[in-house]
Amino acid sequence: MNARLSFAAPFLGRHTGYIAGSRDATSQTAKKIMNEHRVWMAGDDENGDEGDTSVVVKTRAKTKRPPLYKVLLLNDDYTPMEFVVAVLERFFGMNHAQAFEVMLTVHKKGVAVVGVFSHEIAETKVAQVMDFARRHQHPLQCTMEKE
Repeated sequence: MNARLSFAAPFLGRHTGYIAGSRDATSQTAKKIMNEHRVWMAGDDENGDEGDTSVVVKTRAKTKRPPLYKVLLLNDDYTPMEFVVAVLERFFGMNHAQAFEVMLTVHKKGVAVVGVFSHEIAETKVAQVMDFARRHQHPLQCTMEKE
């Protein structure tokens, strides 16, 4: 007598074949497949014994944020207000209203923070502003200090 065997094993995919014999042949085949592929439950060792389970946790060192620097614009009696507004728009990405407010703060208080950046970016901004002011023959001063 030929019996048709049809079962799905998650590790083999779908298997279909003809096996001579009865249901005992089917269970023997399944046992053979399980023994060949050694399926263990979580926490079992190779002998099938339950062992201790543990979780390995990897820790990563936190990276430290770079120190920040304030870019300061200083007031003088000779640089036109319109030029200061143009500098703030061009180098610090401010719209006209923001630039005008900061310019008034510089004019009234003598100094204003125009941005906070990492060291390299702050240094670049200061150099750009100073170079631009010199090329246009204005004594505008820009500095940076650690926050």
